[in-house]
Amino acid sequence: MADFEMIAKTFQGLESVLAQELRELGAGNVQMGHRMVSFTGDQEMLYRANFCLRTAIRILKPIKHFRATTADEVYDAVKAIDWSDYLSLDTSFAVDSVVFSTEFRHSKFVAYKVKDAIVDQFREQTGERPNIHITNPDIQLHIHIAEYDCTLSLDSSGESLHRRGYRQESVEAPLNEVLAAGIILMTGWRGECDFIDPMCGSGTLPIEAALIARGIYPGIYRKEYAFEKWRDFDRELFDSIYEDDSHERPFDHHIYGYDINRGAVAIATNNVKAAGLSREITIEQRDIADFVQPEQRAILVTNPPYGERISTPDLLGLYKTIGERLKHQFVGNDAWVLSYREECFDKIGLKPSLRVPLFNGSLECELRKYQMFTGKFNEMRADGHDIKTAQERRLMADHKRFKQHREFRERLDDSPELRLRDRHEERRNAFSRRDAGDGEYRQRFTERSDQPPRRPSSRNPFAPHDDSDRHPRRSDRFEERRTSRRDDDRSRRPFRDESRSYGHPRQNRHDQGRPGRKNYGQDYGNDED
Repeated sequence: MADFEMIAKTFQGLESVLAQELRELGAGNVQMGHRMVSFTGDQEMLYRANFCLRTAIRILKPIKHFRATTADEVYDAVKAIDWSDYLSLDTSFAVDSVVFSTEFRHSKFVAYKVKDAIVDQFREQTGERPNIHITNPDIQLHIHIAEYDCTLSLDSSGESLHRRGYRQESVEAPLNEVLAAGIILMTGWRGECDFIDPMCGSGTLPIEAALIARGIYPGIYRKEYAFEKWRDFDRELFDSIYEDDSHERPFDHHIYGYDINRGAVAIATNNVKAAGLSREITIEQRDIADFVQPEQRAILVTNPPYGERISTPDLLGLYKTIGERLKHQFVGNDAWVLSYREECFDKIGLKPSLRVPLFNGSLECELRKYQMFTGKFNEMRADGHDIKTAQERRLMADHKRFKQHREFRERLDDSPELRLRDRHEERRNAFSRRDAGDGEYRQRFTERSDQPPRRPSSRNPFAPHDDSDRHPRRSDRFEERRTSRRDDDRSRRPFRDESRSYGHPRQNRHDQGRPGRKNYGQDYGNDED
């Protein structure tokens, strides 16, 4: 079968990790872009990309690339495709859209134009139209517009690939599975030593670490993919990929997850059982202040609270405790900390050997590596040791540097009453400067008042607006909100009942009509033992 183009979407900052995964998988013509990696391969590669990749959000198969400057041009280009090759009157479809353009301002309107073109083609040819299903359609389409460059694709994944299938419950603001796997792959850890997360929350980092250490692909837990509804779906080929366990390997060390919250410990334990990884992972309730030197060599990877969605009574004190524990109770090991606020990193009090910017949702965070050694830094370098590996130097060269002087919305050491008082004081001072005739203030006020009043915006959503430069990423923020609402709704769905057996996921899929490999419980541990 001939090779074709594919696109793997990911988080900003994980493009290089995803590209390396694709090369190891055997993909061709791997090229990194912004929050995506393009590659080529055949139908088997499409299936493997969905099943095996740990840092991909979804896999797209482009149908057509074209340029459009108006809504009518989008409509005409989509209608020119022979949709009978992909759809029939008995199949349903939906259109998702992502738009980064000063001309195309509304992503939903773009999706509507694509839908109208497809429906009109069927009406002209058959007198009937296919059905539109927003949730769980037979065919999911995706259109991406960057200025005037348009790409219309088939979504082969369906539900986002970060939804592995093992998570039964979650704590508030859980770490995304794709981001967790990307962080672990960035560290270079592949199971050579123990793994520790002292603030594990719902257990995402320990579970993803166990999957990496055992060589278990994340798709093993998935119930279905969108490509299974395509006309050319090869069930025998996909079953052979699903049943292949030649890549799985033993893990001779152990993974530890700790959390001070009793509810989080219960949730993490339940998720570990659902993943069938109780032999590899131990979850316990423990305060970071009680962390002690591990008996064997270990790596520590953690995602502490940022003070945004989750906080603690003494957030800065927590980071001070992290630094103190690492300095005195983690000597000879490496620690990786993901956080958001510069002032939190400052409280750790240690000099990082590596700093990698990453986006956790809409927050521009940073992953920092702390190499804990005895003695002084100069003495360590004099002995011939290097604090950075060649891979880590390339990683830093590929990423932009972290913002050194970020303007925080709120200072953590201020009380809400003081912040409210300061805001009122700033407002009173602004009015005082205006009334007193402050030259700079009066100039800004005059410049604004001299501008003609804004006219109502055109009803054509593709028409440019005068304030387009003020909101260059409005469509991106809308997409994030839409995705967030969809993910929140799905996170409330109960996990499938067959997982309660805590056996191998292949056995679970056997109940759904997919052949399962025998004796997995003996290899990976049946949690009911």
